[in-house]
Amino acid sequence: MAIIDILQSDYARFPFEQTFSIYSEHVFFKDPLSQFRGRGRYQSMIGFIKTFFLNCKMDLHAIRQEGNTIYTEWTLSWNTPLPWKPRISIPGRSELTLNSDGLIDSHIDYWNCSKLDVLKQHFAGLPGLVR
Repeated sequence: MAIIDILQSDYARFPFEQTFSIYSEHVFFKDPLSQFRGRGRYQSMIGFIKTFFLNCKMDLHAIRQEGNTIYTEWTLSWNTPLPWKPRISIPGRSELTLNSDGLIDSHIDYWNCSKLDVLKQHFAGLPGLVR
């Protein structure tokens, strides 16, 4: 199965049953909140999302490969486990770089919104909230 097909399947069932074998052992990951290296740490991050985020969904809007780089555009959404369970949505994109073995060696996520915008979503719609 081609890596593009695997990624499409992984996005469709995110964060469950991810194919971690397509990532190199020392994969570099970066997003607006964190940065680290290692497939084990990547698996732990996905495990955290699976445990903490409610009704998590990753909508894949586009995916393409140019040489050894794969570009994706997506929207990640979930309900935060606060009493009012706000629905959070982050539109973004990823750049995945493949190594010579065809494994993902770098996964960098970019958000199309600010961290403050994401924080504000947690409090939108609360009665009596001063804006």
